[in-house]
Amino acid sequence: MILKSKRASIILIGILSFYLIVSASAPAYGMHIMEGYLPAEWAAFWWLVALPFMILGVRSLTRITKANPELKLLLALAGAFTFVLSALKLPSVTGSSSHPTGTGLGAILFGPLAMSVLGSLVLLFQALLLAHGGLTTLGANAFSMAIAGPFAAYWIYHLIIKLTGKQRIAIFLAAALANLLTYIITSIQLALAFPASVGGFIASFTKFAGIFAITQIPLAISEGLLTVLVWNWLQSYSPQELQLLKLIQREPQSHESI
Repeated sequence: MILKSKRASIILIGILSFYLIVSASAPAYGMHIMEGYLPAEWAAFWWLVALPFMILGVRSLTRITKANPELKLLLALAGAFTFVLSALKLPSVTGSSSHPTGTGLGAILFGPLAMSVLGSLVLLFQALLLAHGGLTTLGANAFSMAIAGPFAAYWIYHLIIKLTGKQRIAIFLAAALANLLTYIITSIQLALAFPASVGGFIASFTKFAGIFAITQIPLAISEGLLTVLVWNWLQSYSPQELQLLKLIQREPQSHESI
């Protein structure tokens, strides 16, 4: 069963990687906030805010991989899922774009701190290889997608589980609402950097958030449904890993009567 789950995980990672290669030639609109778009002081500010989470995330990933080396493949799958989903872009607010984030799954599996590193690495590779986003705006993009989104997903998942006990509903809401929060944070970042001449921050935030909502609400719903489908796949092919993470219970072993 362990070999079967590893083989299935490798196949899924391969499918996601193939999709990324095929879609890499699509025109780039700059993921989240594009390179050089933020004023220098705001770019530096978001770097300073994001860095402590990244450092704590490295420590969290180190603990996870040292305690359970067999989870490395599942970590890679969570990263690939985020990479591919966040590469699906629709041009939106000037200097930005709308797309799924894919961070909810990793946050549920490994926690928000681990996802802050995986998400930041995804943003870094996309900035360097696909010209989506940028290095100066990496701190801002990481805070919205790799930090705020995963923390929201983690808290929402555990809150819904505690209130209802419905795991698939919790996964759907965690992934969808984390996606929406990512773009609320992005709208705040843009409004802080570019307040409106009339109405200031509030007017600017209302404009940015309103434009994002047109594309982001259906994308968030789609991401929630897709995350539930991937979860079902993991339950079928990687139950040992989910049991190890205490996300599903071990099935009681039947004993033959003597």
